[in-house]
Amino acid sequence: MLTPKQQELLSFIQIRLEEGGVSPSFEEMKDALDLRSKSGIHRLINALEERGFIRRLPNRARALEVLKLPDAMHRATAPIIVPRPAIAAVQPPMLPTAANDVIEIPLHGRIAAGVPIEAMEGQNMLSVPAALLGAGDHYALEVSGDSMIEAGILDGDFALIQRTEIAREGQIVVALIDEIEATLKYFRRDGSRVRLDPANSAYEPQVYDPRQVRIQGKLAGLLRRYN
Repeated sequence: MLTPKQQELLSFIQIRLEEGGVSPSFEEMKDALDLRSKSGIHRLINALEERGFIRRLPNRARALEVLKLPDAMHRATAPIIVPRPAIAAVQPPMLPTAANDVIEIPLHGRIAAGVPIEAMEGQNMLSVPAALLGAGDHYALEVSGDSMIEAGILDGDFALIQRTEIAREGQIVVALIDEIEATLKYFRRDGSRVRLDPANSAYEPQVYDPRQVRIQGKLAGLLRRYN
């Protein structure tokens, strides 16, 4: 049996597929169900997928397929209808790119989560769920090393970075050292110096003169591959 919100979302997806052949974006689903964040939509989608009501089509953005409907939603009975004004309100003429389910951001090589290594520029792109990113310009770096494992950042993860040159105390940042090497660490102030703290007791903090350190972004999210 589906919860009311799961059934409401399934109905909304089915209606949009019937009307235009394209499933709604996570932003549209969030607004239609009057949820505060897209994380709630992710949980509902996962629950519907686990129960076999929908499936995600691989390698396609905004691609959901309804596999079945509960008895209460079959056409033999009155379907649950999301009010049309709510749908129209979340369908502006120019839908921003960030509302798509998947967007592509630049993938700029590898970054150390241990001893700093060179941050290599690359031309590759990485497909990322839009729900992981907020406003602003973003790029991705592949994590190398284990010094941030206690923060849940593992070797081989993709760090999703929001571009910024300003960091607040305690944020996880990309710090460029001496314009040569980059590292992913907690940003701290240590008197007149800058301290970059690992999240692994096996590593020591790195302390620098502020002139040696340039902030290139702050951590916005993570992607992990499972082999």
